[in-house]
Amino acid sequence: MATLHFLGAAGTVTGSKFLLEHDGQQVLVDCGLFQGQKELRQRNWQPLPLPARELDAIVLTHAHIDHTGGLPRVIREGFDGPIFTTSGTRDLTALLLPDSAHLHEEEARYANKEGYSRHHPALPLYTVADAERAVGMMETFGYGRPKEIVPGITLTFYRAGHILGSAVCVFDLKSTRQRVVFSGDLGRYNAPILRDPQSVDSATTLVVESTYGDRQHRDLNPMDALCEAVQGAFDRGGVVVIPAFAVGRTQELLYHLRHLEEAGRIPEVEVYVDSPMACDATPVYLAHPEEHDLVMKSLVERGVSPLATKRTRFVTSARESKALNQVQGPAVIISASGMATGGRVLHHLKHRLPDARNTVLFVGYQSVGSRGRRLLDGEKEARIHGQLVPVAAEIRTVSGFSAHADWTETMRWMEGFDSPPRQTLLVHGEPEALEALRRRVQSRGWSAYVPGYLEKVELELAA
Repeated sequence: MATLHFLGAAGTVTGSKFLLEHDGQQVLVDCGLFQGQKELRQRNWQPLPLPARELDAIVLTHAHIDHTGGLPRVIREGFDGPIFTTSGTRDLTALLLPDSAHLHEEEARYANKEGYSRHHPALPLYTVADAERAVGMMETFGYGRPKEIVPGITLTFYRAGHILGSAVCVFDLKSTRQRVVFSGDLGRYNAPILRDPQSVDSATTLVVESTYGDRQHRDLNPMDALCEAVQGAFDRGGVVVIPAFAVGRTQELLYHLRHLEEAGRIPEVEVYVDSPMACDATPVYLAHPEEHDLVMKSLVERGVSPLATKRTRFVTSARESKALNQVQGPAVIISASGMATGGRVLHHLKHRLPDARNTVLFVGYQSVGSRGRRLLDGEKEARIHGQLVPVAAEIRTVSGFSAHADWTETMRWMEGFDSPPRQTLLVHGEPEALEALRRRVQSRGWSAYVPGYLEKVELELAA
């Protein structure tokens, strides 16, 4: 008998964590941090429902913190087995995890300094040393190469097209002939830089993400929408502030801005990438040609720098970041975090929001409760660093830049199965998105179910 225990990303888009149990083997698929609302973040301190040392292996679908950020904590709790992933995910995680750990250490130090924690002393969720140990435990192998990761369980990675290294994870269970497929986070078709998501031909159980289960990306050509937003701010002499995830989204924006500039659709202006993480991640994207689509590969082979405009500036120091307050438009500032929940972008928003010449352009998913969602919903004052900042700048969004498949693309990927899985389990979505995708899947005659947080589900046997 095989079971799945839903330890995260159940009824929410964050904290991806699924325990696959089969013939005495226990494999954790993803080990993400919960982000967003406080009641979700508090789950990060809860131990696994089994001693961490009893886990036989961990498998990662991709590097984003809501899929990997719990690794150092599990290692602190005693896990010492292998962590399987692709080389792209390993290289990005080597950047993301120590950065996450540093933020936790800083938060604990500040809590102790100000005395606002209920715990004395306040401790970090994990340390940089824990994060570095996690990276050192990773074992990588390529797409389409089956590997027996524990006795009786073979894992094959397929391209997911979400970010560099992202994978659909296919588990073949030898004794029961079950095949369990995790979509991970699915990317989009015909998106730049990375190859399209790969189809999988069969599954007894499919676990599929539902981030955009109730929405379609409205901008069929997001580059046109980007051009319009940028040019509009430039015509007003303003600055475009783009809150963007450091890994994936920033690189895609640079790719499109370079193309718009080369085509003469926007003028040559300063483009500032103000995120140390994005500055480090961009060369990692260039260092993995096995991930590149044909256009990206052609640009690199021709000696073109595909991820930079002529006047792109990568900002790393705090001093350089603060100096951007003096920059007059037209200019573009790309900065993290993508939902405007923290990071350097808050300083830019604080400085640029009161000026109607400027534009704040959101280019990714904005979760409920995030500052980005509140601005998009029409908030007239934004609380930043304890101050109320008036919102006079234009607030826009371009949905087509999402690295997540919308519901039409998710269904397109699911059409790759030769026959319906015996069960389809929907995860990684807010309740409305989960319910909408459930109805759509069932309308095709497939079984579809939305598991709850901490629910354990017995997996169907092969026919």
